[in-house]
Amino acid sequence: MSRLFDLFFSIFLLVILSPILLIFSILIIFFYRMNPIHLSKRSGQYSRTFLMPKFITMKKDTPQIATHLLKNPDIYVTKLGKFLRKTSLDELPQLYSVLIGHMSIVGPRPALFNQYELIKRRQFLKIDKIKPGITGYAQINGRDDISYKEKIKYDYYYLKNKSIMLDLKIIFLTIYKIIKLNNISH
Repeated sequence: MSRLFDLFFSIFLLVILSPILLIFSILIIFFYRMNPIHLSKRSGQYSRTFLMPKFITMKKDTPQIATHLLKNPDIYVTKLGKFLRKTSLDELPQLYSVLIGHMSIVGPRPALFNQYELIKRRQFLKIDKIKPGITGYAQINGRDDISYKEKIKYDYYYLKNKSIMLDLKIIFLTIYKIIKLNNISH
C-alpha cells in the first residue's frame, strides 16, 4: 500500500511540478554554468548507499559534509541556492528517487554517507529498515533546529507508529511549514 501511494504521489507531483523543475534547471545552468542536479551519496534503506538527486545549491568547492558542520555555510551557498533551500524546492528532484524505489515520500531523512554516528544509531534502533523520505516526522518537529539525538527520537517514533494517517499528517504539516518557512536555517 505504501509503495502504491509513493508511486501515485511521485508521478502526480512530477507531472504537476515539471515546469518548476525545468525553470530551476535552466536558471542553474544559465547563472552558474553547472549541472543543475547534484547526486548526493546517502544512506538508504538497510543502510545501503544510494545517490540522491537534489538541485545544486552550493558552489563547486564545497566540502562533502552536512551543512551544519561547515564553519560558515553561507559562503558556500549560491544566491539561487538560498532561495531553493528556504523553500525546500531543492528537494524536488528526489521525487525521482521515490519513483525508482530508493526513497519514500515520508520517512527519516537520508543521512549523508559520512554521518557515521547517525547511521550506526539508526541501524541499532532498526530505523534503517524503512525507506528514507523526502519529508519525515523529524522534519515537522524542528528540522534544522533540533539535535541529531532528537532527530533519532522522532525517527524512532515514526518507525513505531508508521501509518497512512501519520504520513498524511506529516505531508500536510510539511507543506504548512514550508509555506511559513518554519525551522529552516539554511
